[in-house]
Amino acid sequence: MRIVMFGYQTWGHRTLRALLDSPHEVALVVTHPRSDHAYERIWSDSVAELATANGVDVVLRNRPDAELVRRLERIEPDLIVANNWRTWIPPEIFALPRLGTLNVHDSLLPAYAGFSPLIWALINGEPEVGVTAHMMNDQLDAGDIVVQRAIPVGPRDTATDLFHRTVDLIEPVLAEALALIASGRRDWTPQDRGKASFFHKRSIEDSRIDWSWPAEDIERLVRAQSDPYPNAFTYHRGARLRVLRASVSKGRYGGTPGRIFIREGDGVVIVAGADARRGHNHGLRLEQVRTEDGVEHAATDYFRTMGGYLTSHPTTG
Repeated sequence: MRIVMFGYQTWGHRTLRALLDSPHEVALVVTHPRSDHAYERIWSDSVAELATANGVDVVLRNRPDAELVRRLERIEPDLIVANNWRTWIPPEIFALPRLGTLNVHDSLLPAYAGFSPLIWALINGEPEVGVTAHMMNDQLDAGDIVVQRAIPVGPRDTATDLFHRTVDLIEPVLAEALALIASGRRDWTPQDRGKASFFHKRSIEDSRIDWSWPAEDIERLVRAQSDPYPNAFTYHRGARLRVLRASVSKGRYGGTPGRIFIREGDGVVIVAGADARRGHNHGLRLEQVRTEDGVEHAATDYFRTMGGYLTSHPTTG
């Protein structure tokens, strides 16, 4: 098959690597220019550099345009393969190849369509995550499923752990999907739209800790914002404090959310939960933090005395 690829960052890089290793021809690669967005500087292996090193023509675009459509019409691809393309691919492109457009997405569709699916899934306590190859249609991440593979989420897994394990699924998922398409199969599995969910791009605001959340939810947020992602953060005495490692306390602690309460084992417990005043909730046990100067501290070293509050915004106290 004659294939054009749309892709970006490490997800696109792995997809292109798989295409180059396949028996199919890669006729053109379309990718985005480098970005300064905090989340797009992470896992930023260059699709353009890999394509150029392998003699494949590259087009840089933030969004498809009429010139690109004309070029694709001249190439006449059998299939377009997309992975981590960050803007809308219009029908005049995704419907152009005779076999359509195959999109590779790092979630178990129909759930977690859109952006940052691994992070959102971890925050929400999903038991598994995965990769889906599906045929593109006029709704984002909504087309019929060709291949889907899942992996379990462990109780201490971080978003970084899940990234490495799901990105390793791209090549086998894509290889299987291409083989099925090349064989003439077209009996794909429609998505159950009643189970669909769609998530927005993450920003720094989404890493802000809200101490009214239950401790279990905040603990997952911390794991979802593991290095090299922008860490979950709070404020202590007006300064931003990043939380690198935390766990749910063994004891139950009552009071006001955000209160720096008590040492427990190798951590310091912060009261959490909107109904913490009832005394039924576990707290969040902070274990490792990072100050704005980049220095990491054991929480028991950083919080030498108990009392005071952690807050969502810079205040004193």
